[in-house]
Order: sequence, then structure tokens, then C-alpha cells
Amino acid sequence: MNTIVYVTEIYIVYIQYILYENTIIMAIKEQERAELHKSIWQIANQMRGSVDGWDFKQYVLGMLFYRFISENLTKYINDNEPNNNFDYVKLSNKDAEFGRNDTVKEKGFYILPSELFVNVVKNAKNDPNLNETLSKVFKNIESSANWTESEDDIKGLFDDFNVNSNKLWNTVEQRNKKLTDLLESIGNLKLGHYTDNTIDAFGDAYEYLMAMYASNAGKSGGEFYTPQEVSELLAEITTVGKKEVNKVYDPACGSGSLLLKFAKVLGKENVRQWFFGQEINITTYNLCRINMFLHDINYEKFDIAHGDTLMHPKHWDEEPFDAIVSNPPYSINWEGDANPILINDPRFSPAGVLAPKSKADLAFTMHMLAWLSTSGTAAIVEFPWVLYRGWAEAKIRKYLIDNNYVDTVIQLPPDLFFGTSIATCIIVLKKSKKDNKTLFIDASAEFVRGSAKNTLNDDNRKKILNAFITREDKEYFAKLVDNKDIANNEYNIAVSSYVEQKDNREIIDIQELNKKIAGIVERQSELRKSIDEIVAEIEGE
Repeated sequence: MNTIVYVTEIYIVYIQYILYENTIIMAIKEQERAELHKSIWQIANQMRGSVDGWDFKQYVLGMLFYRFISENLTKYINDNEPNNNFDYVKLSNKDAEFGRNDTVKEKGFYILPSELFVNVVKNAKNDPNLNETLSKVFKNIESSANWTESEDDIKGLFDDFNVNSNKLWNTVEQRNKKLTDLLESIGNLKLGHYTDNTIDAFGDAYEYLMAMYASNAGKSGGEFYTPQEVSELLAEITTVGKKEVNKVYDPACGSGSLLLKFAKVLGKENVRQWFFGQEINITTYNLCRINMFLHDINYEKFDIAHGDTLMHPKHWDEEPFDAIVSNPPYSINWEGDANPILINDPRFSPAGVLAPKSKADLAFTMHMLAWLSTSGTAAIVEFPWVLYRGWAEAKIRKYLIDNNYVDTVIQLPPDLFFGTSIATCIIVLKKSKKDNKTLFIDASAEFVRGSAKNTLNDDNRKKILNAFITREDKEYFAKLVDNKDIANNEYNIAVSSYVEQKDNREIIDIQELNKKIAGIVERQSELRKSIDEIVAEIEGE
């Protein structure tokens, strides 16, 4: 008996130690992250002094990317050398050429020792032609992938980092001073070796800077950036019950934040056959590829394409996809029925109608459904109007409901996204459901107010995810509705049509209120009588 008690006490102490250790690690992570964010903020403020608006982000991100791939490549080469004293940074360019071909096959690019970030920053102050040096380095990095499998993944990554732009300053001397300051600032960031960090330092620096930009970019801020907690919720929804997936896809991938959440939720090694995405904006497309590298997703693990997904989709040979997440642009124009070919497109034709020319929302939805695998899940952020608007959109919803493709509709809180305060929603699609019902979740009250926007905290996200998993009615929060009832409601799938909202108005006792009113009236009468008596007395004098 004593032995059992002793063992139990040891176990309790062990558990306490583990919890204490985890607490310490979390504290260290938050401290590292806070210090990193502070440094990034200082660099951003320095750059904003000379670069118009938020164009400076291209320079900060470009330099951050340059440092990352330099250190990434150096570590890879050093780790594969049997000589412990070997240091690629100190190797001559001539000697380094011997390893070029094999390294490009593995990493997708090559940087000669003299062109590594650490060596360029070391000589920056004494280089009167720093702008030309950097321009040459960037061209050499991109050209190192020419005629190789990684060419499309590397090409154009530095296009938005124009070292000769007047945005930096008017004269070459002034530009080089600004470039030197930027090199040294990025070089001084405490990022360490990317594999040794408690946090994903390079990736976190990118995400923080993008969030800064999105919050200050007005209406356009939400076009390429989805808040991290929403991204995580979407990734969690599409991977419920799964430890790995083959392919993940986002047809309007922006800067890639949604896709990269799969790496966090599952682990990048558990996305077995790549991250796929397409983006129409060339600058954002470049940012997305940079983001992949900064999160240590190597070139052979992602395929990000540039172009209009609805009109010119680039991944016909790769579909279907097991997990699809997206926050497509809201109610944008597209060709629609002005293009007679589209009604025969296998992505759109099953519904028998095309999304309106001025509202492409459900065109993206149909595209994702078409490319979704039989056992897959798609989670799509939508504007709320697509849930109940009529005409063509109602016919598309009819197709989705009648064929039992809509698994869940989640009403999100207002003011979550940059660029709009509207309360958006999530539509979850599946091709293999276990029932002929649709789950509606009203998460409009699940938020905490941040300094400028509403956010989902861990408890909010877990509550939504748990309701999605259990698929049960919960008063004022979740309702499982038969598809026949949705049909009878003209295929309106707005959450408010099915989930009763809690009445938070104060309950008033009418009888008690009448008593109070009667008392007030009586008191007024007494006061009036007293006033009349005083007036009469004064007049009598």
C-alpha cells in the first residue's frame, strides 16, 4: 500500500514538473515573440520614414527572405559536410561551384558564399555600389534555378524588391544608406538558426508584418490576409479525425496564411503531397511563395500558381484535393453568363446556372466543390448575403442542398476581418455525409474585443469546433436541420433562420411596474398639491 502511495506521489510530482516546464516554455515563446514583434515594428517605422505608405513591406519582407534562404542554405550545406570545421560562409566562390547542381536539386536555388546575407551585410557600409550588388545577388539567386524543376517556384521572388527605386530615396548614395540600414536591422533580429527557435521566428516575423500591413491598408487589407485564428479554425474543421492529408488547396490563396495553417495543425510532414494554391495578384502571389520558404516549406512541397482561378485554373492535373480552405474575394465581378463557354465548364455546369456576373462568390464555391475529393472537406469564408439572395444564387444553393453537399454553416462574429466590419460566415462542404441534414452554428457572440478588431480566442474556437464535431442541437447556438425543411424555406441557409437567438432583454414584471407607476403618479399628485398650497399662501400675502 505504501509503495502504491509512493509511486502515486512520484507520478503527481512528475505531472507537476511537466506542467511547470510547459508553462516556462510558453512564457519563453511569448517573450521571444514580443521581442521579435518589437524589433519588426522599429524596422517598419524606420522604413516608413522614406518609403510611401506601406510599400516598405516589400523591402522588409524581401530582406527577411534573403536572410532566411541564406541561413537555410548554409545550414544545409554545413550539415552535409563530414568535416566539422567546414563553414560554407568562408568558402571561396570557386570552390563552392562544385556543389551547385546537387544543392539546387535539393533546395531549389543556390547562393555563392560571397553573396550570402551575412557576407553582404558585413561589407555593406563600405560598398558604394550596394544597390547594384544586391540587384546582382537577387538575379543570381533566381537564375540559379533556371532550367530546373524549381524554376517556376523561384522566378520573380525579388521582383518587388527594387533596389534602384526612387521610393527608397532620390540619390544612389541615399538609397544605399537606406539599404545598409535595412540590411543591418534585419541582420540584428534575434532569429538564431531557424531550426533552433522556440517559435517559428522567420514565419512569425512575416505574419506579424503582414498583419500590421493589413490593419493599416483599409479596404484592401483583407484581400490577401486572413486573421490567424480564423485560418486555424478552417484548417481544424477540414482535418477533423485526420492525422494526415494528401493535398491541401486554396484557389484564392493570398499570402498563403490559410494553407500554412495545415503545417501548424497537422505538421508539414503530414501534408504528404504538397500545398497547392492560386492567386491573381502578382505581388501577393510572390508574397505567398516567399511565405512558404519562410515557413521552411521547400520548393518541392508547394505549387503556387499565378492567374485567375475562375477563368484559368492552373491545377486541373492535380485535383481532387482532400482539404480545401479559402477566403475568396467578396462579390467581385466575373464573366459569368456573358461567356457562353462557362455554362459547360464541368465545375459550374452541374448547378445548371452560373453565379451572377457581379457576384462571383458561389462561382468560387462551385469550383471548390468540383475539385474536392470524395472523402474531403472544404471550409469557405463567405459574405452573408450568399446565404439568402435570390435568383441564380438561390438555384445554386438548391443544387448544393438537394445533393446534400452543405455540411455546416457557421455564422461568425462581426469585425473579424481587415477591410470589413461585416459578420462573415463559413460554409463547410462535403461529398460524403452520413445524414441528409445541415448543421447551423451561431457563433456571432463568440469573440473577444482586441485593440482594433474582434478576435476568436482559443475557447471561442474550441466551442465552435466542438459543435461542428458533435453535430447536435444546442439551445441558442447549434441546430441540425433536415434538408427538406431547408427546401421548404426556399433554400435560405442563413443561420438566423434556424438558430433561435437568446433574448437578452430584461424581463419586466408588468404588475410590479404598474405599482411603481401608480406610486409615482400618487407622489406627483402630492407634490402638486403641496406646490399649489404654497402658491396660494404666497398670493394671499
